[in-house]
Amino acid sequence: MNIQEIMRGILEAESRAVREIPVSSAYDKAVELIVEHVHRKGGKLITSGMGKAGQIAMNIATTFCSTGTPAVFLHPSEAQHGDLGVMQKDDVCLLISNSGKTREIIELTMLARRLNPEVPFIVITGKTDSPLAEAADVCLHTGGAPEVCPLGLTPTTSTTQMTVIGDVLVVGTMKSIGFTADKYALRHHGGYLGAASRSQAAGMH
Repeated sequence: MNIQEIMRGILEAESRAVREIPVSSAYDKAVELIVEHVHRKGGKLITSGMGKAGQIAMNIATTFCSTGTPAVFLHPSEAQHGDLGVMQKDDVCLLISNSGKTREIIELTMLARRLNPEVPFIVITGKTDSPLAEAADVCLHTGGAPEVCPLGLTPTTSTTQMTVIGDVLVVGTMKSIGFTADKYALRHHGGYLGAASRSQAAGMH
């Protein structure tokens, strides 16, 4: 099999996996939690994940920041060594684990609730019967599609699904808070996006 054949197979498999992400009212609840805690109560969004899921969580946090929703990434291991102190009263957590069994994330749920018993958990996982899903206030199921990795092990398809789910949350929140090009431009001074957002904002006035 040549690389082009491999590519076609991956494109088909990952496209199908994205199409099969379950659409549910859980997304309405997740966006409402984010809007309520961050934009009404003045808290922030804390994202967390371990390994590849952690990298997705970090990207989601930065995307939320750039679109008007303050967010930080909390490394689940560092959380056990003092970084949990970033958590405040009105924060909301977005926790990501494909298996829903990642030890560091499960421990983080316990430590976070011990510090702030009221903190809500939005969870992205491929396993709805996992310990993490059970701890969730809102569970967003990826659909659990198999990885395209030939070993069936390396996070590939699952991280694509997690990224798309993150995009849904970001866009849903942007629409809920009425985020505009003016506001985007205030957060992007440099680069192409800064210039594009200022141009778009100017065209609206």
